[in-house]
Amino acid sequence: MASTTVLLREDIETLGGRGEIVKVKAGYARNFLLPQGLATLATKGNVNQIKGEREALLKKAAIEKATADAQKDQMGSIRLEFERKAGEAGTLFGSVTSMDVAAALQAKGYEIDRRRIVLKDAIKETGEYTVKVKLHREVTLEIPVSVTAEGGEAEGSKPEKKARKAKAETDEVPAAEVVETSGTAAGEDAEA
Repeated sequence: MASTTVLLREDIETLGGRGEIVKVKAGYARNFLLPQGLATLATKGNVNQIKGEREALLKKAAIEKATADAQKDQMGSIRLEFERKAGEAGTLFGSVTSMDVAAALQAKGYEIDRRRIVLKDAIKETGEYTVKVKLHREVTLEIPVSVTAEGGEAEGSKPEKKARKAKAETDEVPAAEVVETSGTAAGEDAEA
C-alpha cells in the first residue's frame, strides 16, 4: 500500500492535531484530506512555512481553547428535551440523532457543528441520556438530554386501552342479559 506524508491543517481526531506531520494512505490524502483543505503535502517548503506559522498557530489554538472554555461555561446549564412518537414500550418511531441535537442547540442560539456531537448510536428509546459535545479537542461538554413520548401518548394509550376493555366487558354483560330476557320473552310468546 502506498502511503503519503501530509501536514495537517486542522485537528483530525483519528490522525492528530494541527501542524503535525503524519503518514496516511495515498488515497485518503488524495480523495479526502487534500480536497477538504484539512492537510497539505509535507514537502520541505510546506514544512518550513508551517514552522514559520507555528507561533501564530499556537496563539490561535490558545484563543480557540479559551473560547471553547468560555462557551462550555455558558452552555453548562443547557438541558435538551425531545418529544417523539413512541410505542407502548417506550421505543421511538424514528430516533434522535446528532443532527437533531445540533438543531436543538441552534434553536437555543448555539452554533455547533453536528460532527462535534459525539453520539455512538442514535437514541431510539425514551429516557434520560447524556450527549458529549467536543467544543475543542481538549474541551468536552456533557449535555443532559431527555426524550419523552409525544404528548404523553405512550403513557396515555395504556389507560385508554384498559378503559376500552372495561367498557367492552360492561357492554358484554348487558348484552348477555338482553339475550336471556329476549329468550324468555320469545319463550313466553311461543307458549301463548
